Amino acid sequence: MFIGEYGHAIDAKNRIILPSKFREGLGDSCIMTKGLDGCLYVYPRNEWAILEEKLKSLPLTSKDARAFVRFFFSGANEMTFDKQGRTLIPQNLMQYAGIVKEVVSIGVSNRIEIWSKEKWNSYTESDINMDEIGEKMSELGI
Repeated sequence: MFIGEYGHAIDAKNRIILPSKFREGLGDSCIMTKGLDGCLYVYPRNEWAILEEKLKSLPLTSKDARAFVRFFFSGANEMTFDKQGRTLIPQNLMQYAGIVKEVVSIGVSNRIEIWSKEKWNSYTESDINMDEIGEKMSELGI
């Protein structure tokens, strides 16, 4: 399980060092792809396999399903870490997430999200009413 929030700088070669707690959960390689809300998702291989199976089960006849599958798979990249724990963020994913220099990585249970620092700050400072969202989640049995 991934939890916590960490700030990082991107080096000149577009590499990021994820916290050691996160790297331990990711193993030798992981999958990074476009996420929702303008961030990047990072999955351990086993969690990616679960997501892949769910996406493959979506109906091919549904236009929205095809678009959603394209979105996740077209941005997906297998990532590995060097001896210093760094991994390269591909340029297309840097552009998608609006990452320039500083990022925030957060643990979200079975995945890691990587946000540009500016987008994360904007998201956390927005008018999202967690009390209202909490009430809606309780209606869903959470």
